[in-house]
Amino acid sequence: MSKPIVDEWPQGYGRHVIDRVDSTNAEAFRMAPSLAGPTWIMARRQEAGRGRRGRAWIDPVGNFAATLVMQTQSGPADAARLSFVAALAVHDALIRLCGPRLNISLKWPNDVLLNGGKLSGILLESSGSGGRVNALAIGIGINLISTPPQDAVEKGALRPVSLQDEAGVVLTPDDVLPAVAQGFDHWFRQDRDYGFAPIREAWTARAARLGETVTARTGTSETTGRFEGMDETGALVLMTSRGRVAIPAADIYFGEG
Repeated sequence: MSKPIVDEWPQGYGRHVIDRVDSTNAEAFRMAPSLAGPTWIMARRQEAGRGRRGRAWIDPVGNFAATLVMQTQSGPADAARLSFVAALAVHDALIRLCGPRLNISLKWPNDVLLNGGKLSGILLESSGSGGRVNALAIGIGINLISTPPQDAVEKGALRPVSLQDEAGVVLTPDDVLPAVAQGFDHWFRQDRDYGFAPIREAWTARAARLGETVTARTGTSETTGRFEGMDETGALVLMTSRGRVAIPAADIYFGEG
């Protein structure tokens, strides 16, 4: 099923579409010094995409690969919370394009799920000095038509899914980019004008497995508890046998993982 698309673009954002690139995040940092303002960079073919913690992001032709690069003087914590803005943008863009019955949810900290499988990932990378972020790259990958092979997925991870296979909707990257850009602009303005509270509320309303038992793993520890959302800093909040615990960074695993 194809959906009619209206190409609306938010004011103040640049747009660069390129045929082939190693990584849209890498290209964002190469372009950052010459850009006049926040700019979306989309590649029709990404050959060396990156995921969180140095993992590879396998990106077949036809899937969505784009990065928003922004010049900023914020601190690392403020910049990191923009991953939730990006997740809301992807969620709302797909609902807008596909309809409200799409079974889509958000997995802390930066995955978008469809029918419980991983549809999209978000990667933030930054450069700066003196405790300030000068350039921020927000990379977004969405499995529009295909998924990586199963043997490329780490053990315990959610199954990868594509929009075409799971929902029967055919979208192109050119369809998706304007909707994501509009969604990001909306939630970025909310964050700028009203702080993190509306982002936290909106993200929690879309959260996967809220109230259920999940496991948070870091390189040195593992914590299991009832997922209660996130706190005012964006940290994961679990209710454990030791009480309420806030975890600023971790990989999250559901019971079947």
